This record gives sequence, structure tokens and C-alpha cells, in this order.
Amino acid sequence: MNILLTISHFAGRTFAIWVIVFACLGFAFPAAFAMIVPYIPFLLGIIMFGMGLTLSAEDFKELFRKPVYVLVGVLTQYTFMPFIAFLLAYGLQLPSEIAVGVILVGCCPGGTASNVMTFLAKGNTALSVAVTTISTLLAPFLTPVFILIFARSWLPVSPGALFLSIVQVVLIPIILGVIVKLFFKKQVTYAVQALPLISVVGIVAIITAVVSANKEQILQSGLLIFAVVVLHNGFGLLLGNLMARWCKMDIPSQRAISIEVGMQNSGLGAALATAHFSPLAAVPSAIFSVWHNLSGSWLATYWSKRGNQENEKKKS
Repeated sequence: MNILLTISHFAGRTFAIWVIVFACLGFAFPAAFAMIVPYIPFLLGIIMFGMGLTLSAEDFKELFRKPVYVLVGVLTQYTFMPFIAFLLAYGLQLPSEIAVGVILVGCCPGGTASNVMTFLAKGNTALSVAVTTISTLLAPFLTPVFILIFARSWLPVSPGALFLSIVQVVLIPIILGVIVKLFFKKQVTYAVQALPLISVVGIVAIITAVVSANKEQILQSGLLIFAVVVLHNGFGLLLGNLMARWCKMDIPSQRAISIEVGMQNSGLGAALATAHFSPLAAVPSAIFSVWHNLSGSWLATYWSKRGNQENEKKKS
């Protein structure tokens, strides 16, 4: 068990590296990984089940302790990111499938990786977890609505079908995880320590599958999609931070909101794109997953060092 835990923690710390390595492998050897594509919803369901296993009453304390902070985080997530995606898609005149893919990422809730990055950045981790949890639970209702509003100019959107998909791959697995934890709390306490490994394997497999299924399209439009993803993520981090400052939050909470807004559940975006639009529409989600983990890591490192320097100044 100790070996498994060591591997799990190592996988969690080096997540961004594995994403890049396997994305390159998927690009170089597409035939070896394309078979994973039909299992993308299943893989995401496993990740969400793991999230359900980790949920506790503690995760919702921040909602009652600082409800305004949590509300600001969720509202900023579901308004700024879809709107930024729409402006980029419209302003850059993106092809229909790529435009929808970018908007899909923007309409997704925050990803669990944001909680890790917030912790590393010496941010308000409890706030980050609360915003991720609430935005994820609201995803079946809000994500289809925002996709309909912002993406229907490019491709037909069925909010009912999107709602059912999100319920199946997000809400039901989370609820099942909570139920399992309720009845097998002792066993789950040990099992959740291996969840970083499961999450890394699941997300890496999803990204590799998307990349392998879209090698030719990436060769044609990869640089354009990458540029849009960098802008989308960058504006999300910046505007999330500015909103938190405008609301006069403390510095750890500012960092949490910034990272929470800028980092999306790109696995959900890839699953929805593959199921309801096209494999090409899933490419922005795959690239976003690679990039936001890199940018999040860099920002967390910068803030962490800045926090250490500020503490040293206070002591002196």
C-alpha cells in the first residue's frame, strides 16, 4: 500500500509532465490510442466518482462561512469564462467546430486540479474546494444553458441531451461516490489516498485519446487553437483575480478565485464535445488541459515564493 501511495503522490506532483508526454505519444502513434475515444465518458465518470469519495461536510463549511466569496467564485466562473470564449471565437472568426470546442471549455465548471494549484500557491484551499464542488454540482443545469446561449451561432445545440450527459458522467458518479463513502467510510479513507493516481491516469487517457483521434486537424489548426487556449486561460486567471480584488477579498482568497476561474474541467469539455459535436471540437479541451496545468503550476510557484518572501520580511 505504501508503494501505491508513493506512486500516487508522485503522479499528482508530476501531472503536467505526464499530460505532455502522453499527448506527444498520442500524436506520434495515433493508432495505438484511438481505441480509447469511446471510453472517454466512462473515464470521466471514474474521476467524478473519486471526487464523490472525497466530499465531506467540511467541503461545504466555506459556503456557510463565506457565502459571498463562494458565490463570487461560481458566478465569475460561469459568466467570465463562457463570455471570454465567445469573444475569442467570434473575434478570431474560428471555424465552427473549434469555436464550439473553445466555448465548451468555457462553459464547464472548475477542475479539481485547481484545488491542488491553490494549495501550492498558498491560497485559500477551502474556498477553492467549495467553489469547485458547487460549480460541479450546478454543471448539469448551467453548462447546457450557457452552451446554448453562446455556441448556437456555430452549430445546433441540444441542451436536453447535454443535461443528460452531464448527469450521467458527473452528477450520478459523484452521488454514488458519496453513498459508497457513507457506508464504507473506513475502507474509503484508505482508498482515497490513491485517487491522485486514478485521476492522473483518467485525464491523461482522455487527452491522449483526443489528440490521437485528431492528428491531422491538429497539424492544420493546432497553433491557432493553442493561441486561443492561452488567451482564454490567461484572461480567466487575470479577470478572476481582478474580480476578487474588487470584492476586497484577502490575498489567499484572491489567489483561490483567480486559479478557480482560470482552470476548467477540460475532461468534461472533451467528453461533451466527443459525444455531441465532433472529435475536432474536443481538441481545445485537450490542449486546455495541457496548458492550464502548466500555467497554474507556474503561477502557484510564483505566488508561493512571493508568500515566503513576504513572511520573511514580516519576521525581520
